[in-house]
Amino acid sequence: MIERQGIIVFLHHLKQAKSLRKYGHVHYISRRMKYVVIYCNRDQTETVLEKIKKLSFVKDAVESYRPFLKTEFENAKPDKAKEYDYKVGL
Repeated sequence: MIERQGIIVFLHHLKQAKSLRKYGHVHYISRRMKYVVIYCNRDQTETVLEKIKKLSFVKDAVESYRPFLKTEFENAKPDKAKEYDYKVGL
């Protein structure tokens, strides 16, 4: 499976949002906050990021930190107070 990474691109205007398709898969466009989330292959992320930052209609472009975060949580113990609340209805 190919590892992919997200790039968040902040724009001045949303007119050029469709032109970002050639740099990767456009996953989400926020009309209110004027940003676009693009996914591309992880090994191409740095080159794509440099190309996107050079565009005139781009305010800023940032890599997503999601692949580097730990998503497995340990020692998740249920709260005893909540445990009793669920048993009341039985």
